[in-house]
Amino acid sequence: MPHRIAKQIHNEILDKDNFLLVAHQNPDGDAASAVSAFSQMLEQMGKKYTCFCKTSVSDQFEYLKNIHLFTSNPEVWKQKLDAVIVFDSGDLPYAGIDTFIENAKDTMIINIDHHASNIHFGHHNLVRDTLSSTVEVLYNYFLVNKIKINADMATSLLTGLITDTDNFSNGATSKEALSMASYLVNKGAKFKKIHDYIVLDKNIAILQLWGIVLNRLEVHEKTNIVYTYIKQDDLLKCGVTEEEIGGLSNMMNHLKEGNAIFVFKEKTDGNIKASTRTTREDTDLSKVAQLFGGGGHKKAAGFEVPGPIDKAIEHVWETIEKSELIG
Repeated sequence: MPHRIAKQIHNEILDKDNFLLVAHQNPDGDAASAVSAFSQMLEQMGKKYTCFCKTSVSDQFEYLKNIHLFTSNPEVWKQKLDAVIVFDSGDLPYAGIDTFIENAKDTMIINIDHHASNIHFGHHNLVRDTLSSTVEVLYNYFLVNKIKINADMATSLLTGLITDTDNFSNGATSKEALSMASYLVNKGAKFKKIHDYIVLDKNIAILQLWGIVLNRLEVHEKTNIVYTYIKQDDLLKCGVTEEEIGGLSNMMNHLKEGNAIFVFKEKTDGNIKASTRTTREDTDLSKVAQLFGGGGHKKAAGFEVPGPIDKAIEHVWETIEKSELIG
């Protein structure tokens, strides 16, 4: 079935000319890398494309080919598009394009993702929730359709793989993912550059912020969830942007205590974004996230609730206690 869908999508791409490639808001390494790799395939085929993200893309990914082509300008939705291809998003609101799609009602939507919570919103849906990352879905897509993976594409694919497996340390690290990494390094993926940008990505300001956030660590007794929070004032005090604070949830996932780790982040619009992680087999965070309209994987998920932060956290605990999903 996945091979058939991959071939169907590729036939559609062969038949069309102009594409809009979409990464979800505040893109992580998987989303940014997927767009980077796919755009390079389109270049090989002589196709036209635009890379879109509703928010800015972190400078952490500046070494990826074509990453500088991303735009947040809504005017790109007014051009004649043959297809919109959405990467690493369970639904259109998460991608941040649900309102833009209204201007492209007759345009084909292709959905490429790996989240179990994906609602299959596309005309074509290549969703493999057993794979580590969206780039692993793309890697298989390239192999099925005999697409040449050059060194720059390999670098992009390996970047997404490393970020979504937390440097090959979390539950998504399968033998297939490791085999893929070996293949990509053999194809010329720039492993040291990825390591320098992705693993060695901390500066003094970020570590100072982490100190503030780690000092707030608490345990919610009824659910046994370890949690902390980040406020906009914290970012201003330390001179850190929202794009630079990724990785804290993954780092805290190495804690021995607790059923799960929750990191609450206050956004500029006042809403509170929650990033959740667990290493336990008996805890399904994707189901927890769905209580709040979010989604993700069993061991890593996210959602958003209205602020202010103290009321948001209280609301989260009350909802989880009633659900009896954790505790």
